[in-house]
Amino acid sequence: MKSQFNSAAVLMAISSVALANSFNLMMHRPSLAQASKPVRVMRGRVERDVALGDRLMLKGKFERAADFYKDAINRNSHDVPALVGYGMALGRQFKLDAAEDQFDKALALDSGNALAHAGKAMVLLNRLQSSSMTIIKNRDNTLKQCETECKKALQIDPGLPEAHYTLGMVYKEQRRFDDSSREFQEAIRQDPKYSEAYAGLGLTRLAQGNVGDAVSHFQEAIRLNSGNSTAHYGLGVAYLKQNMPDNAIKELNTALYQFRNSAPVRLAMGDAYQMQGNTVAAVREYQESIRIKPENVAAYLHIADIREARGDIEHSIAELRAGLELMPDNPELRLRIGDESLRVDKIGDAIKAYESVLAVAPQSTRAVNGLTRAYYLKAQKETTGAFVADNDFEKAEDSIKKAISLRPNDIQLRMALAKMQALSGERIDLGAVGTPTNDAERLALAETLLADNKFDEAKTQMSQVIANAPDAKQTFAVADLSLMIKDLDSAEAAYKKAGSFPGAEARAKRGLDLVSRARQQAREELNLASDLASKKQVTSAVDKYHAAVFDNPKLPQARIGLARTLERVSKPSSQELREAATQYRAYVSLEPSLPQKNRDRLLNRANKLDNKAFKIEQKSTQARRGAQL
Repeated sequence: MKSQFNSAAVLMAISSVALANSFNLMMHRPSLAQASKPVRVMRGRVERDVALGDRLMLKGKFERAADFYKDAINRNSHDVPALVGYGMALGRQFKLDAAEDQFDKALALDSGNALAHAGKAMVLLNRLQSSSMTIIKNRDNTLKQCETECKKALQIDPGLPEAHYTLGMVYKEQRRFDDSSREFQEAIRQDPKYSEAYAGLGLTRLAQGNVGDAVSHFQEAIRLNSGNSTAHYGLGVAYLKQNMPDNAIKELNTALYQFRNSAPVRLAMGDAYQMQGNTVAAVREYQESIRIKPENVAAYLHIADIREARGDIEHSIAELRAGLELMPDNPELRLRIGDESLRVDKIGDAIKAYESVLAVAPQSTRAVNGLTRAYYLKAQKETTGAFVADNDFEKAEDSIKKAISLRPNDIQLRMALAKMQALSGERIDLGAVGTPTNDAERLALAETLLADNKFDEAKTQMSQVIANAPDAKQTFAVADLSLMIKDLDSAEAAYKKAGSFPGAEARAKRGLDLVSRARQQAREELNLASDLASKKQVTSAVDKYHAAVFDNPKLPQARIGLARTLERVSKPSSQELREAATQYRAYVSLEPSLPQKNRDRLLNRANKLDNKAFKIEQKSTQARRGAQL
């Protein structure tokens, strides 16, 4: 089930805002030249231009500050405080190459300048906001370089708050949250008025799920510095997590006023509007977020959510593919493309999407579930022979077995393998797979039971999942999944429940209309198949029966009609005979009120067809062996 606030996406977004605001942290004290002990040792006084530049930096007038620092450097190219200040001013304007050049010059003159090392680390950290794929791919190495520069600064001046803050940011990017918190707290201990360190601590608490603690840290950061855009952004995200979109929008607007070119803030603003139900405004904000940072995965996913909720699945897929052009290996985008493709019966596209995910993340439970779901639908749509004989089927089984070897205790993966085995006609022992303990596992079990034609047991599992869904969002997720796998009874029940939540009536009606349309289409296909069968147009009748079963697998007349017609195929293959047997058994399972005498007769018929298929396969094997001799 999709969640509006994916934790990894939120963490990446809050990191971007914090990085963008990070150069300002260097300016929060009276003078750059007084911010580091080595600078005081080297210079007996702070030149007037440097002091003026420092004051302008505090006011956010970075271009004017750069002019004063540059004047100081022109008079004395060995003025280390001026070089460091100039680097900070350039960096605040995101002229990162020029900023790094100034820090390098300062360090060439004074390798023991702690603030220059901290500034150099901050330049490296801010480079991670780039859309350059080279920089993105080199992210881990860049973070290691940042960490090295921070530790150099702290070796020179262990009490330098800026270095502790930057190191905290590095640790947060590496998801080392305990280490990150420790560094932010040390920065605050060194300087209790350090607004940015409070904001950094708030971001860490937010990433850890401690929203209440995060709010208090953001509020303290704002109290100390109302111009701290990171704190306003973080507070806005925290309010979103508390379902307070109006408060969130107020804080996010403040953050945008202070830093307008922020993709994460635009993303969060889109989330706020979506929470209010203003999807037009939400899409506008998501698109603006993409304009600023095209590789912003979450924005594509959220636009797709809105398109999907409107029922425009094709448009949703188009949005996702736009993101995939920039990030061809992104698993989240490929997973969603697979899910959306299944919803519009593009089974081949879905299989390709899931397989591409498993190629880079072989342990992905979501990809395995999606892949087996696609093959389940493929089995309903095509003849068993065409399906089981497909080399891709064996490849899919191998992928699932590999995933199980990596995560042997994952019940969903074991159920996925059982589903594939059921589709190939093997007998499965679900008792050996394990007992589901949560709704995700119950859904996996229900799909496996459907593949094994155990419809009543599948209904029991689905009913429990629907009953457990706590809100409209999760109930719709169950309904959409049920519709995707053509479990129309469960889909109908879930959409009806979802429609009982405030504001969800229109969305539920669209879903119920789709269920009704699927039932009607299945009936039409069944009627056409029956008409073709009566005219002895066997091949066409089989195709139409398959279409009816695909649209509604729980349509008993389609099952028995398909079984009888398959038997009428001229010289039926072993695969066709086995499929006929499977369809007879499915019919018996779907008709619990069938008299016992009729049940026994049909099940005996199914067993005879399996035996006949076995004999055909034996003869074929013997013939191949004879030819080889």
